[in-house]
Amino acid sequence: MTQTRSPRGGPRPTSRKLARQDAGARKDARKDAGPRTGKAGKPSPASKPSPSKPRKAAQKPAAAKPGSAAPRPGAPAPSAALPPKRVQRAAAAATLATGIQTLLVEPDEGEMRLDRFLSARFPQLAFTHIQRIIRTGQLRVDGKRMKPNERLAAGQSVRVPPLKMEEQRPRSPTRNESDAAFLQSITLYEDKDVLVLNKPAGLASQGGSGTTRHVDGLLEALRDEKGEKPRLVHRLDKETAGCLVVAKSRFAASVLAKSFRSRVTRKVYWAIVAGVPKTRQGRVSTYIAKEMLPDGDSRMRVAQHGDDGAEHALTYYAVIEQSARKLTWVSLKPVTGRTHQLRVHMASVGHPIIGDPKYFNVENWELPGGIQNRLHLLARRIVIPHPRTGKPIDVTAPLPPHMQQTFNLLGLETDAYDPIVEAPEE
Repeated sequence: MTQTRSPRGGPRPTSRKLARQDAGARKDARKDAGPRTGKAGKPSPASKPSPSKPRKAAQKPAAAKPGSAAPRPGAPAPSAALPPKRVQRAAAAATLATGIQTLLVEPDEGEMRLDRFLSARFPQLAFTHIQRIIRTGQLRVDGKRMKPNERLAAGQSVRVPPLKMEEQRPRSPTRNESDAAFLQSITLYEDKDVLVLNKPAGLASQGGSGTTRHVDGLLEALRDEKGEKPRLVHRLDKETAGCLVVAKSRFAASVLAKSFRSRVTRKVYWAIVAGVPKTRQGRVSTYIAKEMLPDGDSRMRVAQHGDDGAEHALTYYAVIEQSARKLTWVSLKPVTGRTHQLRVHMASVGHPIIGDPKYFNVENWELPGGIQNRLHLLARRIVIPHPRTGKPIDVTAPLPPHMQQTFNLLGLETDAYDPIVEAPEE
């Protein structure tokens, strides 16, 4: 048979050879396209790799346990093991971390102190941390810096820096019951809006550095079904006992706070001081400013008008009774409400309150035997208009145990006439 030649001079392939080449090309195309599947998803025989081109063997799936069902095509993979608890806690903290926020002061939040506004909005933040971000200027109100005790106005814009808050652990029912029972045991007055407590000496009003148990924390036990927690309207020093007013709603807190600021609220304190004042009824009017001590602690001092941070403070006092010209029972009426005001004022007139670790400044003075070296200061009485009715709430606190012991030793009677009622209101 004569072979035909191609135009280039080579032998022209026959029709049989062309058919074989075409079949080989189709086979190569099937291999490039992947294995074909037949019914029930099984690979067809044509999908087997060519022996002339060995491929890397695929990893065999793990054999199913006897009696277990085979996984369906497209089923999700089984979940991985949970991460360690420390990783979970870190993830929770990161979730709780906030970015820069801008808060609008609501109408019922107007006239609130800046630090208390933040405490109400961010209950997971420690009060000391709130004070720090305000004092360092990280927080701005309408673009300006403010002091922690300055008041907000409704509609103001509060820029809050990023915060990293601790995840709150749920309180145990046993602790809630215990704290609620304790608060009930020191309650002097209560209705649906107002709670007046007889704060014991030694219990702080709010948390601070190293302070874990305080009134503000105990009030968590009284959080209602809406999640609203009663809030402090004012504060007492840790070692001062007596009447402490608590608002049970945001509305009550706003109205009661205005009563304190407008000086409609009347407060009477009792104290035992060293010596006997020459003037049986007097008035102490000074400026008070904060000063830092070499050991890093702070205290208040009598300042001059114009001094940095100086604020005016006014107190009326009256002698109720004296004992052997060494101790005097005095009644005090603060018109203003500065930090440590009564303690600073009595020390400034030469008659500091006995047991005062910060301001007692009498040299060569010894505490009479049988009297405890504790602050003898009691928030005896408070009269404040009710936030809804305007009618006065008049509450009186009993003497704390250490002051009752002193009264017994000195023969003082609590029903004696208190001339402070005659003192001016302003």
